[in-house]
Amino acid sequence: MTPMAEAGEPTEYRQIQFRRPPGAAEVLLVRHGESAPSRSGEPFPMVEGQGDPELHADGHEQARRLADRLAAEDIAAIYVTPLRRTAETAAPLAERLGLRPAVEPDLREVYLGEWEGEFRRHVVEGHPIALRMSAEQRWDVIPGAEPADAFAARVRGAIERIAARHADECVVVVSHGGTIGQILAAATSARPFAFTGADNGSISHLVVDGDRWIVRRYNDTAHLHPGFTTRPEPLT
Repeated sequence: MTPMAEAGEPTEYRQIQFRRPPGAAEVLLVRHGESAPSRSGEPFPMVEGQGDPELHADGHEQARRLADRLAAEDIAAIYVTPLRRTAETAAPLAERLGLRPAVEPDLREVYLGEWEGEFRRHVVEGHPIALRMSAEQRWDVIPGAEPADAFAARVRGAIERIAARHADECVVVVSHGGTIGQILAAATSARPFAFTGADNGSISHLVVDGDRWIVRRYNDTAHLHPGFTTRPEPLT
């Protein structure tokens, strides 16, 4: 719109507010709620070689709070991964919205090779490979872990497919910490682990406009705080 001004008065230019570009898709990236603790001698059930714990009681509460936060958003679809902690996190929101989550296998967590089911213990105990992983920002220093290029390619492909299906729409993707970190690192050309460590139940916000990926927010946890009683301004 052309700026208007009365005769003799200076033309004013307001700050430009972000609007979703025509044809773009908005993706609300949710990290699943807290999962059950790992215990020595009690391995998690496995799904296609990956640990598949259920949600902890606190994770179920995070899922309920997430539903409260997003129930009024204009959401066209919900995506989850084959790992049940994502389906359990999505369930309260899906019920509120009357949506059936779709499974997107390529948004599952990075495969941790020989450390599947033992990753937490090795990190807490300061295993030398865990220290190297952190220093080099590479999952694939773990024996048998998914190569970095393969992980990046499958995750990018999944986001591109979802965005192509949902032009001019907003979707929720319930995924995993490593996967969300990879998506946002790709969007910003950041170091591989720059966005690793999103909180359980948090929301990150990505706009996919063709080859341009725009990060609108990261690790939004307002709905998880004890003082949260009202829904903030719409995310989209």
